[in-house]
Amino acid sequence: MTICLEQEYKLDLGINYKELAETVIEAALEYEDCPYESEVTIILTDNDGIQRINRECREIDRPTDVLSFPMAEYRIPGNFDFLEKEQPECFHPESGELLLGDIIISLDKVKEQAEQYGHSAKREYAFLVAHSMLHLMGYDHMEEEEEKVMFQKQEEILTGLNITR
Repeated sequence: MTICLEQEYKLDLGINYKELAETVIEAALEYEDCPYESEVTIILTDNDGIQRINRECREIDRPTDVLSFPMAEYRIPGNFDFLEKEQPECFHPESGELLLGDIIISLDKVKEQAEQYGHSAKREYAFLVAHSMLHLMGYDHMEEEEEKVMFQKQEEILTGLNITR
């Protein structure tokens, strides 16, 4: 597994960002039975940086906590069976790893939301990574039933790591 972590914004929340991301990403991939070694890019930014990206990519001019940009398009969330045949461009030509996509996290929001929800910054950061990983594997929460499935999965991933509220 390859994690490319870029920290554009320095905010010390007492977390080893790369190590925790790797732990959560591995747990999410295992939870979804991903059959491939994978690559994920994570960019850590501030509210201004994520607002700019949100405005440019989604035409929403406000900061958000996390943005996910999956490489593959999934017919069925978490089903990887078709990728090699139908979307070979989703695999790194040299390493053969599945290029899952990009995760962009606002560290300002990690801090704000941890305080707002009364849990640790570690838990909030891990939650955002798990949430985004599910997006990178085809899950969404636009409809009520999708939201139930996705939120249950992310809680199970975090509980399995003993990262609770």
